[in-house]
Formats: sequence, C-alpha cells, structure tokens
Amino acid sequence: MHNELTKKDIEDMQAEIDHRKIVIRKQLLEDVKEARAQGDLSENFEYYAAKKAKNQNESRIRFLERMIKTAKVIDDNAGDDEVGMNKTVTVYVEEDDIEETYKIVTTMRADSLKGTISIESPLGKALLGHKVGDRVNIVISKDYNYDVVIRKIENTSLTDDDKLRDF
Repeated sequence: MHNELTKKDIEDMQAEIDHRKIVIRKQLLEDVKEARAQGDLSENFEYYAAKKAKNQNESRIRFLERMIKTAKVIDDNAGDDEVGMNKTVTVYVEEDDIEETYKIVTTMRADSLKGTISIESPLGKALLGHKVGDRVNIVISKDYNYDVVIRKIENTSLTDDDKLRDF
C-alpha cells in the first residue's frame, strides 16, 4: 500500500530527516559517548536511555525515508470554491442537527481528535469536489449512511498542529 502524500508532505519529511541526521543524531551520539564514559555499563541507566533515544531517532529516519520512497504523490485539483486538500469545511449534519468543522488532509496528517480527516476516510472521500450548499451522502457501511450539507469552505494552510504523526 502506498500512502498518498502531497509535495509539501514530502518536503516536510525530508526536512525532518535532514534535521534528525545533522542535528539530533550528532547530539544523541554525544550523549551515548558521555554516558559510556561514566563507567560500569551494567548499572548505567543514562547509557541505556541514551542508546534508546539514539535508536528511536534512527528508526524515525528509516520510517520517513521509506514513506518518501513508497509515496504516491497527489495533487489538489479542487477549485477555490470546492472541497479539496488542506481546506477547512463546515458541514451541517441533518441527522444530529449540528454543525461540524473538519480540515481535509492526507492520511499522514489525519487526526480526528484535532478535527483533521483523511481524504481516504468515508467523509473525506464523499466531500471532495463538492461546493457550498451541496447535500452529500456519507456512506459508512452498507447498512448505515447519513447526509450532510456543506455550509462553508475555507482555504487554510498547514500549521504546526498539522505536523506529520509519529508512528
């Protein structure tokens, strides 16, 4: 399976890789070296903590490199008045008589607790390409679906809160 990423996602991932290789790796190697110099490694918690942090950094670098290598780059072809990538959408859920606001993002940035939904989620897929005033049927399963009405679409840029999730 390929993750769908934008060019911006890939640029952010490459910047994180570069930072981890140039800045963080150097510091973590120094931490391991200092902890090792403290003597007996069998009871040296600082040494094991430093090694663990170093290994986690290397794991994150490998993960990001693999993500970039296997990514499917997607473009956002939505017009200014259509639901598309990195747009904030306010919908009215008729069934519950409430308004909800979501930001449409790639799977790597999705976090339902922060109101960001993936373009691959049932809601994200259904909303793509629709305009204000459109009634959209969201199919969750063969037994359940619901309707929403698009109330507002805003162009938004990525924030620090939208950073790529650590896995």
